[in-house]
Amino acid sequence: MKNIVLFDGVCNMCNASVQFIIKRDPKQRLSFASLQSDFGQKMLSKYHLDKDIDSVVFIDGRGRIHGESTAALRVARQLKGGWKLLAVFLIVPPALRNVIYRIIARNRYRWFGKKSECMIPTAEQKERFLD
Repeated sequence: MKNIVLFDGVCNMCNASVQFIIKRDPKQRLSFASLQSDFGQKMLSKYHLDKDIDSVVFIDGRGRIHGESTAALRVARQLKGGWKLLAVFLIVPPALRNVIYRIIARNRYRWFGKKSECMIPTAEQKERFLD
């Protein structure tokens, strides 16, 4: 199984984050699907997650599910360069990390905007998207 990042496909910040990740993942360790896609909804159902989840979800190659700040930090661990160092924050208890994560998540549409449709990957990116 591949490492999969499920993201909010209508969130401008989330789409920018996916583009950021793609540029820093030259080994293509990560695949992507929007939470709103059929694939995303199937994964949420498969792992018994709330269909209305609005958090990033990281499914690692072993099929383990990670959400919120843990998902973001585990994704960062997959990237080239100094971004891997952010994984050190995994030692901070999730309850503390997720306070900051939830503030950003709750305000992301107001701060960064929202699209009416999910992003469409470029031809080069298409193979990285699962739906």
